[in-house]
Amino acid sequence: MSLPPPDPKFVLRGVSAEVNCLHFSCTAQGQCPPLLFSGASSGLVHVWNLNTRRVETVLDGHEGKSVYWIQTLHDRDSLLSQGRDLRICTWNLAEGRNELTDSIYMASVGFCKCSLLKTISEGHLLAVPGRDNSQVQIVDLLSKKTVSSMNPSAEDRWGMAMCMKLWQPESGSSPLLLVGYEDGSVALWNVAEHRLLNRLTCHKEPVMSLDFDCEKSRGASGSSETVLSVWSLDEQQNLKVYKTQALVNPGIAEVRLRQDKKILATAGWDHRIRIFGWKKMKSLAVLDYHSAAVHCLSFSDQITPRDRLLAAGSKDQRISLWSIYEQT
Repeated sequence: MSLPPPDPKFVLRGVSAEVNCLHFSCTAQGQCPPLLFSGASSGLVHVWNLNTRRVETVLDGHEGKSVYWIQTLHDRDSLLSQGRDLRICTWNLAEGRNELTDSIYMASVGFCKCSLLKTISEGHLLAVPGRDNSQVQIVDLLSKKTVSSMNPSAEDRWGMAMCMKLWQPESGSSPLLLVGYEDGSVALWNVAEHRLLNRLTCHKEPVMSLDFDCEKSRGASGSSETVLSVWSLDEQQNLKVYKTQALVNPGIAEVRLRQDKKILATAGWDHRIRIFGWKKMKSLAVLDYHSAAVHCLSFSDQITPRDRLLAAGSKDQRISLWSIYEQT
């Protein structure tokens, strides 16, 4: 007999707005406590101390416009936050500071989240939605200069770029970019050559979120449909449908792979979080706590496996944290 799904390990309250994005920082050494960053529809970024389970500080730099992507740099000394004010803010968090130091201005008014890649030379490349609906630009974070631009041809009507993943293959010098589009397709781009390598239509509705396993060359994407699409990338860089996982209720807001590539989690419009084994896409658990749509997910980067957490943010203004290591 299978075990019942667990209850949340604990719940964070006090955001007073919809929670749109989450990001852990738990691996910093020394006396630093584990942190969870959350971005809200109020335009605020809350920094949670997971030892005390309280807000340590609040960052206010997006003029009340919704924050929908956050990412730390240099362990936790710097933070990037992307908002509906068309800005990507850079924050200096070193030695207890909370300074807004710089901004990158965007031309896109959509909800496509940025994607960050640390380069071999210890720099950072940032994929951002471009001025045109389908365009994605790659920006060097230090110089803020555009180094590449992915532009579908004029006759291609793919709609807006909805989500993306920038990554570096083990073989080959150029980073690759996966983009999910409004027409339900996922496209693979060579960043250095600004060249489309392959495109796969795997949904009938816009692709809301995707994630990719570089080691297994396999990814997953979700949309407003009742399916989770799993697809693979072969040696010729062709995208192919690997499996279609049926869901009970429609709507996946986010898809996330755990760092060890053993667990996949989905954030559902039906208020639920679904957990799958990544190897065979076996359903492992349905986590049911929230009273409204779950918008975002994040797995902790904790080194100790038994300390790994999954955080989920919801329209109900709460963040639930789950320990699912025992069950998986």
